[in-house]
Amino acid sequence: MKKSLTLLLSLMVVSSSLLAGCGGNNNAANNQEASPPATDTAAATNAVSTEDPVSSEPFEMTIRHTQVGADKQKRLAILEDVVGKVQTEVPGLTFKLDGVDSDVNRKEKLRGEMAAGNPPEIFDLFGSPDSKIYAKESKLLDLTPILEELGIKDKFSNLDPFTYEGKIYGLPIGGSGEGFFYNKEYYTGKGWVAPTTFAELEQQLADIKADGKVPLAGASKAGWVPLMLANHLWSRYAGPEVTAKFATGEAKWNDPEMIKGFAKYKEWIDKGYFKKGELGFEYAEYTTQFTSGEAILMYDGTWKSSVFKAGQSGEGLIGKVGFFNIPAVEGGVGDQTALMRDVNNGYGFSASAGEDPRQLAAVTSFIKNMYNEEMQLRGLVEDGVLPAMKIDQNVLNENITDDLMSEIVAVLNSSQSSFPAFDSLVQADVTTEISNIQIQKLIGGQTTPEKMSEALQQVQEEANAAVE
Repeated sequence: MKKSLTLLLSLMVVSSSLLAGCGGNNNAANNQEASPPATDTAAATNAVSTEDPVSSEPFEMTIRHTQVGADKQKRLAILEDVVGKVQTEVPGLTFKLDGVDSDVNRKEKLRGEMAAGNPPEIFDLFGSPDSKIYAKESKLLDLTPILEELGIKDKFSNLDPFTYEGKIYGLPIGGSGEGFFYNKEYYTGKGWVAPTTFAELEQQLADIKADGKVPLAGASKAGWVPLMLANHLWSRYAGPEVTAKFATGEAKWNDPEMIKGFAKYKEWIDKGYFKKGELGFEYAEYTTQFTSGEAILMYDGTWKSSVFKAGQSGEGLIGKVGFFNIPAVEGGVGDQTALMRDVNNGYGFSASAGEDPRQLAAVTSFIKNMYNEEMQLRGLVEDGVLPAMKIDQNVLNENITDDLMSEIVAVLNSSQSSFPAFDSLVQADVTTEISNIQIQKLIGGQTTPEKMSEALQQVQEEANAAVE
């Protein structure tokens, strides 16, 4: 059944898509003093109390975020505004903002810090499977009492990726979907419209190539970028539910339909549909290829719509960008309208913050100021991030004012189902194998779809055996 506008905007069910960029450290605004709610030291409640005074002695907390790079300044501005409010409410508090590339944070820094027992107090956290792994190891703060006290536990559309044994250990910052952004100005000049069949899409790719343009933006230094499109292709050929079955053994990476998906991606590589040298390009270059007009299509998450706003890198394409879902493939399995949707990117909090009344007060204030209708709408309007909280449909309609976001919503409304990104469904070793090794080897011509599938299945079987 088609989902309503409100549900589609707020219910995004999974990975990868991961948002990436180049990082650096910076400090938040100066601390201001106020009289915040005091905190209850009882670990059993993890709740803020207004009975006992809180010391105003200076203390510092770190927020590890991934809002780095030119195209994430709106997102960073929202975070900085929240930081300013929290510092005003919690006496003595100064936040240190630690900006890190999302892939580096998830796969390197945060893993190492969790193993050593010294993660930042607040940090960018990927939902499934990361939050469950860290919660099982008692590394994350149980947010359930805080959400109940603030009265927002039921305000989120989907907390499943951050829930473990009935308790909530993280909060999604927003939702996203994935599809093709395309240059409407170029398409209009050709007399084209967004393709409605897979054959039309492939003919357009061939014609763009013949026209001397780059059909598809490409930047594969970080494996998650090409895997967005690859994930959608194999979900067309093998079915949107297939990836969820790898960890249970119900499906295999080397199943014939999976190989067809990889083979189609390899075919597009061999036909020169991606920019040459893509293995050396970072995610930022991916965007530049499209905004400069060099590439005509770009497969990306709906968060990319923020680029096409005044003052951003894609400002010159305002009103000239469209969005469409991958059309059905002939002989494909399952729902051919299915689209990747996600609520996996969010914030987590160190379990140690629950042992310090002032840190707990800061966490509560951060959640109160970050997770509300105002900030959710700012994320939507300013940054193109779909809400993760329930918002009245009329309010959403009033706030969606640009044509591109309206088109994105129409695409979401037209899909009958969704599927999570692969990296929220398979074990970390499998994600590493495909993201850091196999997809680059396929792009570089060092492997075949068949060999790639066999290698992935071997790692998958080892990962499955390890948890039996």
